Amino acid sequence: MTLQKQLGFWFAALLAMIGLLWLLGEIMLPFIAGLVLAYFLDPVADMLERWGVPRLAATGIILALCLMVFALLLLLIVPLLGDQIGKFAERLPGYAATLVSLFNEAAPDWLKQALDRANLKVPEGATEIAAKAAGWIATLLGSLVSGGLALVNLVSLLVVTPIVVFYMLNDWDRLVAKVDSWLPRDHVGTIRKIASDIDTAMAGFIRGQGTVCMILGIFYAVALIAVGLNFGLLIGLTAGLLSFIPYVGSIIGGVLSIGMALIQFWPDWVSVLMVAGVFALGQFLEGNFLSPKLVGGSIGLHPVWLMFALFAFGYLFGFVGLLLAVPLAAAAGVLVRFALSQYLASPLYTGTAPRPVARARKPRKKA
Repeated sequence: MTLQKQLGFWFAALLAMIGLLWLLGEIMLPFIAGLVLAYFLDPVADMLERWGVPRLAATGIILALCLMVFALLLLLIVPLLGDQIGKFAERLPGYAATLVSLFNEAAPDWLKQALDRANLKVPEGATEIAAKAAGWIATLLGSLVSGGLALVNLVSLLVVTPIVVFYMLNDWDRLVAKVDSWLPRDHVGTIRKIASDIDTAMAGFIRGQGTVCMILGIFYAVALIAVGLNFGLLIGLTAGLLSFIPYVGSIIGGVLSIGMALIQFWPDWVSVLMVAGVFALGQFLEGNFLSPKLVGGSIGLHPVWLMFALFAFGYLFGFVGLLLAVPLAAAAGVLVRFALSQYLASPLYTGTAPRPVARARKPRKKA
């Protein structure tokens, strides 16, 4: 098969996969979630196997522990989190009005004049703020529901996902070996190298950054509750979860927590600085200890490319697209780097065709 036919075949396969995902996107959520969780937990199963535990037993132990943790969170954390979300949404217009009032009282005149020159008006009426906040919340909830978090999908997620995780985790190594046996033998070395690079990038982000997000979420929540900040659990877990997107979690969490601290503690600057110090310490721990140890430099994804992938796949495929955005972005990054390396080593870039190797002349025999 020529190179042109091979490229055409794989391009057609990619289009077929995208079309299938588009058609079946409404029912793919529990299966994609199960696949992601199985990939996340596969190193734990491998570790238990190295300790002498059979694969089936290791899978059962991991799944049982995960279900216990999920049930514990469902009983203890979810009710508190739901209560805080409801109260925060209810009080959001009042909080916004308070922040506007504090700004009008404490902001220096030069800043107010700069805003006036830029035609940036800070809303003063609580009614206007409440209308904007209500519209933003309604838009957010509507996008979540339309993106795959409807009741039916949520029930299927709770029932089908554990089953998918069990079978995928138990058969993961056999599936990888089977797919490897299907690779074209002429290019098996190159494909294995590309697949290894994709696995390294995906593992670094899904497993490493996922673990960092959980640690940061717990740290922020506990620290904010310890300093007495209202809605510390909600703000801390939100900041940790959004840390999956570089810089977004820390910025949003910092803005929410400092704004809440100004509303709650003003004019006690010590308490406000303590809240800001929580996020400064979290960023220090993430940048110097968590990310270097758990993620490393193996991701190779630019933050802008990652954010674009999350927005694009989330817009096209809803919540399923959010789950697939990082793996597909990592795979695309590896493929683009491979294609670029091939291009830089080709005559298309250098502009010189390879010269034929001159053959050595055989010495003539003397008469």
